[in-house]
Amino acid sequence: MAARASHWSRRGFLAAGGAGAAALALPPSATLALPAPAARAAGPADDEFATLRQRWLDLQLGTGYDPAAEPYASRLRETGDLARRFRPAMAPATASLWPDCPFDPPAGITQSYSRLNTMAQAYAQPGTGLTGDAGLLADVLKGLDHLEARVYNAATARYGNWWEWQIGSPRLLLDTMTIVDDALTDAQRDRYLAAVDHFVPDAMLGDYTGTSTGANRVDLCRVVAVRGVLGRSAAKLALARDALSPVFPYVTKGDGLYTDGSFIQHTWVAYSGTYGYVLLDGLGRLFTLLRGSSWEVTDPKRQIIFDSVEHAYAPLLHNGLMMDSVNGRAISRGYLLNDDRKVMRSDHFHGHALLAAVAVLGQGASAAERDRWNAMVKGWIERDTTLDVLTDRQFGVADAARLAAVAAGPGPAEPEPVAHTLFPAMDRAVHRRPGFAAGIAMASERITYYENGNGENPRGWHTGAGMLYWWGADFGGGQYTDSFWPTVDPYRLPGTTVSTKRLADNEGGGWGEPKPAAAWVGGTTDGEFAAVGQDLRGLSSTLRAKKSWFCLADAVVCLGAGITSRDGVPAETVVDNRNLGAAGSPLLTVDGVPQSSATGWTGTFPRARWAHLEGHGGYVFPGGAPLRALREARTGAWHDINTGSSPDRITRRYLTLWHDHGTDPVAASYAYVLMPGAGPRTPAARAADRHWLEVLANTDVVQAVRVRALGVTAANFWRAGSAGPLTVSKPVSVLVRERGRTATVCVAEPPRTGEPVEVVWDRPVRAVVSAGPGVTVLGTGRRLRLRISPGTVCATFRCTVTTG
Repeated sequence: MAARASHWSRRGFLAAGGAGAAALALPPSATLALPAPAARAAGPADDEFATLRQRWLDLQLGTGYDPAAEPYASRLRETGDLARRFRPAMAPATASLWPDCPFDPPAGITQSYSRLNTMAQAYAQPGTGLTGDAGLLADVLKGLDHLEARVYNAATARYGNWWEWQIGSPRLLLDTMTIVDDALTDAQRDRYLAAVDHFVPDAMLGDYTGTSTGANRVDLCRVVAVRGVLGRSAAKLALARDALSPVFPYVTKGDGLYTDGSFIQHTWVAYSGTYGYVLLDGLGRLFTLLRGSSWEVTDPKRQIIFDSVEHAYAPLLHNGLMMDSVNGRAISRGYLLNDDRKVMRSDHFHGHALLAAVAVLGQGASAAERDRWNAMVKGWIERDTTLDVLTDRQFGVADAARLAAVAAGPGPAEPEPVAHTLFPAMDRAVHRRPGFAAGIAMASERITYYENGNGENPRGWHTGAGMLYWWGADFGGGQYTDSFWPTVDPYRLPGTTVSTKRLADNEGGGWGEPKPAAAWVGGTTDGEFAAVGQDLRGLSSTLRAKKSWFCLADAVVCLGAGITSRDGVPAETVVDNRNLGAAGSPLLTVDGVPQSSATGWTGTFPRARWAHLEGHGGYVFPGGAPLRALREARTGAWHDINTGSSPDRITRRYLTLWHDHGTDPVAASYAYVLMPGAGPRTPAARAADRHWLEVLANTDVVQAVRVRALGVTAANFWRAGSAGPLTVSKPVSVLVRERGRTATVCVAEPPRTGEPVEVVWDRPVRAVVSAGPGVTVLGTGRRLRLRISPGTVCATFRCTVTTG
């Protein structure tokens, strides 16, 4: 089984040293106050080990910054303030080093090492007010000795969360040893390293299975590599280097990177934003550490990791944030109780951490790759107006210095791309247009509804029920950042279709176990527009529905059909649920009539044709549809959805629009058009133009649309059938784009049966321009006939033709 992080583990670990520690050494302008070396025997390889230790020290503490300048001065003062707080509170006892960090659960051990690491940084870094304080150094050594004597030693049997013993604690112990290594006696060093060897034996880097896969394997390799540096062990360094190789290749199941850019951890969880970050950051640091040494990572498959920056990660970053659809249970963290720096975890927190990881990884990339990445990072830094990247408090001086260097570097910033990216292996889709970005989160027999565990994210039940996230190009960056998760109604997440049946915390089981028995989830894209669909099965519910999203130029057309439930409660489709902040009251207009802005207002519209929310966007309901609306203030605490987070109460206002399908609906449906960023005239005009959108079908057999102005015909076939000019022999997703006399037909088979499928487009075709792999042209002339041989992945197959 994959990692089972505790309240400290993934959530609190980054607080120990920013987003992960730092960047490559730059020409030094900050002087570290390191202790005088203790006597020890020298060997022929000592110079190389000493070089690696200094490199790891630079990665932790940073170089090339002015400690008197901001934001570095503030960070250094904060480190000193924390050390001054920790030092007098340290009270060695049988079961603790600090009274509020007991050794059981073992998260207390990790947090104790974190505090010692902060104290060591305050000793070694300039500008902390404690630089070179001999008494502080003595207290760090005293603390390390106590932890080794009482709990973290070769005689202790592991208990509780494995991660604390094998990743959390040893990482911090080794990082602290790197700082104070010259003050350690040989006996101390040997005891500490023996403890690491006990809890992280060589066998942990053997078979690529269990808790030693993906991001966890990278973390374990990091532990063993730094242990090898400090223990001057060539064998440990070689083991760590070689054990990275199974991480590099693309996978077809389980944890790791997929050819479509997906990243999965814990077998069934879309995790690009958190575990994916850990993998990328850890590899960047290890590549940097070992570059040019006798243990340099030379496996050619490491290029897959470099490729992933643009292929797997960049599509999920928007204006500096990492989309929460790939942040797993980390969406529930907010302000962690064990974070001594009190930095809020959010989509921007995770996005900024990823930017820092890209900056580190870039040191080992080609010049062309590094230039492209720096341009992207520079763009994200410039566009993030929600949380300033360069002053983000999660960063220590090292990460801050590296990102500042990228921001000030030559070359222009890269704008956000205009593209559609499907991630079929993790049931995610991202649609980017000049005015907005949107993300769709789904669930299938391959990908969980949601992940919960260790008291985290117990109410994320419906985050995989077709949740539709969206942000404006230059607004809305705080939509899901501003205490959204502890205050939103978890039964009314935007875009979802749900049974309102009450669910228990952690419903369905933990660690990604709950998954629907649904195979048809995915879609097809030409790289700009897309057809995306989900065979929806409710969590612990009888709810069934077919949902489709047709992602177009300025809108997302949303269709639902076959909505059926026998839970004895209403079923709903949430058109949108916008976080209005602490005091927002933007005007809602429905069919040209302004509605009340009073909190607590409700509205019922028997046949709404369009709606507009000031400063957000518009909604069109083709032909008119019953619509419900609600303004409410909701109060919650991060502790409500994460036992390790703050209990402070927070209130946020919401405007919710939804379709009420009634109690125990049978074959209910919906159709609406989401227009992010649109002004009020745009949805009004779109609703009045009855020819812009043709809904060719909206049933549990097929959902299909045609937009002649865009040359688009698109359909999701749940079974063999016909819609408009399209006929298929098996369940598939089809997108046709016509541009003048050229048309491209894109087909994918989301159920992944691997069986051939025939597709007919009833349109005169003069000639075939190109037919991609897996596509056989069976006929042209009056109509185009294709045979698609899809294999077992949900890839898009293309054929381009000229029309007559």
